[in-house]
Amino acid sequence: MSSVTLDHVHKRFGKAKGVEDVHIHIESGEFFTFLGPSGCGKTTTLRMIAGFYYPTEGQIRFGSREVTSVPPHKRNTGMVFQNYALFPHMTVFENIAFGLQVRSVGKAEIKERVERIMKLVRLEGFGERRIDQLSGGQQQRVALARALVIEPQILLLDEPLSNLDAKLREETRFEIKRLQLELGITTIYVTHDQAEAMSMSDRIMVMQGGVVQQVGTPHEIYHRPVNRFVASFIGETNLWAGTVVGRDQAEVHVRISSGQVLCGLAKNASPKARLAVGEQVTLSIRPEAVQESSERVGMNIVTGTVVLSEFTGACVHYVTAVGQEQLRSMSINMGRPVKQRGDAIGLHIPKESIYFAG
Repeated sequence: MSSVTLDHVHKRFGKAKGVEDVHIHIESGEFFTFLGPSGCGKTTTLRMIAGFYYPTEGQIRFGSREVTSVPPHKRNTGMVFQNYALFPHMTVFENIAFGLQVRSVGKAEIKERVERIMKLVRLEGFGERRIDQLSGGQQQRVALARALVIEPQILLLDEPLSNLDAKLREETRFEIKRLQLELGITTIYVTHDQAEAMSMSDRIMVMQGGVVQQVGTPHEIYHRPVNRFVASFIGETNLWAGTVVGRDQAEVHVRISSGQVLCGLAKNASPKARLAVGEQVTLSIRPEAVQESSERVGMNIVTGTVVLSEFTGACVHYVTAVGQEQLRSMSINMGRPVKQRGDAIGLHIPKESIYFAG
């Protein structure tokens, strides 16, 4: 396995900017995800690691070896494409064996390695089937097996689950993570799906417009977004504007548009957030952190009118008008009566659940 370093990498296509100043280090054996909307530069970055694109500026290293201008077939990476790129005229066995044949591996070793990897991805007995005789999930596993059988240092996956239905995506997501943990292979995964990124990754790089917005663990990305884009792109959140009216070493007091003052913890601020008295700040409040309260006054208790009420069985979702703002909340169904549109409601926002985005 190998670490991967992108040292201030840029990529331009003529006058168009694809990726700007990507500077990251991916540890050996890490599951690292590039996450962002379409056109954000995540696939361009992955293709530079694979060798399909060469950087306009910067360096790429696998461990201590510089590979910036090394062609793809000399990088020892395995790639799984969004459309799988399987050969329809070949059997499952032949598809998986193709990379080994190109490398002039002996027939006996090819047979042993292909059968071993087919067992690992749970395709025993499928070797003689044609690709058009497989389900989407089975085709995805053939693509994964073909990438793994060459024993790459680094596994690259470009939105490999986007063609699968919801149930199959969930099952295959588990299989990919199981294989990655079992093999200990350095894995770089591209997706626009936040649930995939959050559930599979050791760390996530969030991109927008070709620029890295934040790198961190799923917990850090979710709970300590560095700006409004990350906070709104990762899951669902309430973003409220406010003005800092008081602070000490531990707490920050912010006046929101309704005139009420909310208290948060200074430690829950992104590095870019300015928390001096008088500064404008963005509060990020996750719906699941907001708790219905029978109280109408008190620290961090806000009152409002229910605009939308959704009962899903396991949970109750509310959208509540609080002054000029709306507050989305989600709570586990505990059997209490569900409030309806127009009802007054009290909501408690724990101070440890308020995060200050830059």
